[in-house]
Amino acid sequence: MHCILSFFLSGCLLLSSLLPASGTAMVQIPAGTIAEQAPAGETTATQEGNSEQAPAGETADTQEGNSEQAPAGETADTQEGNSEQAPAGETAASQPPAGELAISAPSAVLMEASTGQVVYEKEAHTSLHPASITKIMTMILIFDALKEGKISLEDTVTVSEYAASMGGSQVFLEPGETQTVETMLKCISVASANDACVAMAEHIWGSEQEFVAQMNQRAKVLGMEDTTFVNCCGLDVDGHMTTAYDVALMSRELISKYPQIHNYCTIWMENITHVTRRGSSEFGLTNTNKLIRQYPYATGLKTGSTSQAKYCVSATAEKDGMKLIAVIMAAPDHKIRFQDATALLNYGFGKCQVYKDENKDKLPSLAIQGGVEDSSPLAYESSFTYLDVAGSDLSAITKELNLPESANAPVKKGEPAGKAVYKLNGKEIGSVSILYEKDVKEALFKDYFLKILEEFLLC
Repeated sequence: MHCILSFFLSGCLLLSSLLPASGTAMVQIPAGTIAEQAPAGETTATQEGNSEQAPAGETADTQEGNSEQAPAGETADTQEGNSEQAPAGETAASQPPAGELAISAPSAVLMEASTGQVVYEKEAHTSLHPASITKIMTMILIFDALKEGKISLEDTVTVSEYAASMGGSQVFLEPGETQTVETMLKCISVASANDACVAMAEHIWGSEQEFVAQMNQRAKVLGMEDTTFVNCCGLDVDGHMTTAYDVALMSRELISKYPQIHNYCTIWMENITHVTRRGSSEFGLTNTNKLIRQYPYATGLKTGSTSQAKYCVSATAEKDGMKLIAVIMAAPDHKIRFQDATALLNYGFGKCQVYKDENKDKLPSLAIQGGVEDSSPLAYESSFTYLDVAGSDLSAITKELNLPESANAPVKKGEPAGKAVYKLNGKEIGSVSILYEKDVKEALFKDYFLKILEEFLLC
């Protein structure tokens, strides 16, 4: 009798404790600061040497020399600001005045790679011909195909009559000649070979036309709103246009998603072997990006020049863990192209510092009211990155966890439970969502009964 009475009383108490709470109170839990600060060091501008001259209407990145003047009466569109929002877990500092930099090219962008934030821009959304920096998207699609297993680096690519007929910069592939995918990648990234681009486009998607359709689809996904590709190599044709900002977007995608690109675009010189019906012959590839030799922190990426595009470059560099992307478009000659890129990179390394919290600290579980389980583990949605250009003391950044005392069932894995808020000198600079890491269903009568029964058996 005593045991039954005890069972009845404990059941009543347990039922009352399991009923959902009428409300929850928010609490703030201070957390430690985790900072990775890239020192704002000094860099030295360099003088560019030999470059190349583009034949009229063709992408040529093998020899540069004569500069080309913009047509009389040609002016740039009015400058547009960057209205894009920072990705989740990333925040941007305000951009410094454009007057702090003297950039000669009519269009330019400096982007910090880890956050995707624009540090400097000049006519960043003006539509221009891209020349061979088109090949950045071509290489993204090649690496996409490698990742998906559609092709491998060892696959043999057969050159078509059409691919071999490409003008402009080329490695003089012949119809019927075969090269590996990896060799083709070197020809594209180092020597800017139009014939290799078309051969790879046909190898992956059957035709250049279908490959270009995939390029445009990929551009749309990346948010390249002002870009239309008409070919895969950058030859001057009507409608083949992009902007400096869009070039920065696709450059960031390439170096972030496929960092192995640097193994190719930093090659200075290398030979390939042509094997045709006439026999074997060596052909030397020389990098068209002179910054690889002239700028100590250069890691890539791609040059381009045609009579309409003039001289362009998407230059990537890394110093003390910070990665920058400098895009120059429509420079009047090859020297200004590289000088402007160098000036942007030096400016960025001198101005920018990045705070990063990988969010690897263990989070507390959150109590769940009225659920089949009493709590759910939590996880950060992402790491947190903050870009500063004001010289702030990033060691003063703090993190607070904004979480309720409890939550009512049901809760689903991946739904937000709260957030981590970052502050600098008391001002919020960004946040990262904190997610439930487990589903917790709402408890039914049978669940309560089973718990009471379990208590009774323990008694």
